[in-house]
Amino acid sequence: MSEANRKLQVSLQRRVRSWAPRARDITAWAGAAIGRRAAGGELGVRVVGSAESRRLNARYRGKDKPTNVLSFPPAPLPAGTPVAAARRVESCRPLGDLVICAQMVRAEAREQRKPLEAHWAHLVVHGALHLIGYDHEREAEAKRMERREIAVLRRLGFANPYRI
Repeated sequence: MSEANRKLQVSLQRRVRSWAPRARDITAWAGAAIGRRAAGGELGVRVVGSAESRRLNARYRGKDKPTNVLSFPPAPLPAGTPVAAARRVESCRPLGDLVICAQMVRAEAREQRKPLEAHWAHLVVHGALHLIGYDHEREAEAKRMERREIAVLRRLGFANPYRI
C-alpha cells in the first residue's frame, strides 16, 4: 500500500481516569490539522494529569507549572541512516507526540465557557500544528497559526476557539 493511501495512525495512552475523547476523534482532529502530511504517519498522544504535565513542562520548557498541551517532534534519525531504509523498517512515519493534561483542558473549558469536546479538539489541532512547524512566538506567526486553527476547527464543525 502506498504511503498516500495509508491513514494517520494515533497511539493513545491514557494515564488518568478523567474523560478524554476517543482515539478516532483525536485522529480526525489531528489529521485535519496536519493535512496531506498525515498520510502514512503515526502520532503519539498521551493524556496525563497535572503532576506529569508540570514535570514535563518544567523539564522541556523551563516552566514549573502544568500546561494544556505539549508537542514533541519526532527524534531525528541517526547520522548516516538512509531515509528509505529507515522508513522500510518502520510501519509508519513518526510525526511526533502530544501530551495533553486532561485536568487543564477541563478547567480551561469551564473557565472559557466552552464545550469540553470543542476545547479538546482545539488543543489537539493546536498541538498538531506545532508538529508541522506552526508557532506563536512572534505576532505574525501567532496570527497565521490562529487563522489555520479557526479554519480547521470550522471544517470539523467547531466554533472559533478565540471567541470566548
